Amino acid sequence: MSGASDGVEYEIQLTPLALEMLVAVKDRREQEKLAERIDQLKIEPEKQGKALVDNLSGFRSVRAVGQRYRIIYKVEQAQILVLVVGIGRHKDGDKKDI
Repeated sequence: MSGASDGVEYEIQLTPLALEMLVAVKDRREQEKLAERIDQLKIEPEKQGKALVDNLSGFRSVRAVGQRYRIIYKVEQAQILVLVVGIGRHKDGDKKDI
């Protein structure tokens, strides 16, 4: 796959909860865009999104669908795995959103 400097492609796994959250997105186009964005995490996932802090330390967050959604994931270097744990709408100023 082009663009990967070292050619390592991560496996993507969604937790049952993340899968449920993705399926819960009613708009098919938005669902497809989210799936495409998740797919992009196969290449250099640790360089995408931003590192989270406090009780989400170790996780990263990336925005999708025009900043409307957040995808929360964890990079497991040893297994070459990206584990997606949450997907949801981002609400400005709401600390309790995804």
